[in-house]
Amino acid sequence: MTAPAEHSARRFSFERDTFAFAHELVWKYHFDPVTGAMTTCKTEPPPTYYHRCFVLVRAARLFFDYAYFAPELPQTAAPAYEKIIRKIIASNPRKSCAEENRIVIPGFDGLRSFSRAHENLLKANCGAAWESYFLRSHWRMIFKVYGRFQEKMAEKLKRSLQKRGVSLVHLFRFPNLPEYPVELVYEKKLKRFTFAPNIYWGGGVLSVMEIFCDFPY
Repeated sequence: MTAPAEHSARRFSFERDTFAFAHELVWKYHFDPVTGAMTTCKTEPPPTYYHRCFVLVRAARLFFDYAYFAPELPQTAAPAYEKIIRKIIASNPRKSCAEENRIVIPGFDGLRSFSRAHENLLKANCGAAWESYFLRSHWRMIFKVYGRFQEKMAEKLKRSLQKRGVSLVHLFRFPNLPEYPVELVYEKKLKRFTFAPNIYWGGGVLSVMEIFCDFPY
């Protein structure tokens, strides 16, 4: 989620600040629009980069907060970029970084162009699949989420967006889709979030919780 331009000194741009490669799915999903039934089958050929949804969104947040892309500088060698990636990924996703302390990435204008040129390097250093499973916010998935909680979460997301310009949210019902951004909608009167259909979700109501946030609920 990103904030309106008037609320953010540095606006998150989907075309610049996201990965150029996809987070793949192990299963293919087909939704029947008439019955609402969902059928699945395994992806063929098998995916090579999957089960890293939280790893990728955390990495996108870290590059947005900690990296300074300098396209005017000459590009450097892969080992130097690997050190830069590891330093950024080792940063705290719940904290932002002062402009003067950002880590310089020479030769690129954003994460999109950087990840297009160094896809394998980023995949190897952004994090392992297990890191997407062992996340403290996962406990919420086993409990029912009521409208009052979602109402409070919507207000919290407003504050978070105004403070940082970008928020990461956990959509309880279950990939990085690099082709286009998607919209998460909060229906104030009904106190619920809705999400449009895509290749792995049939569309409709779902539960939302902010992750990697730097202030309490």
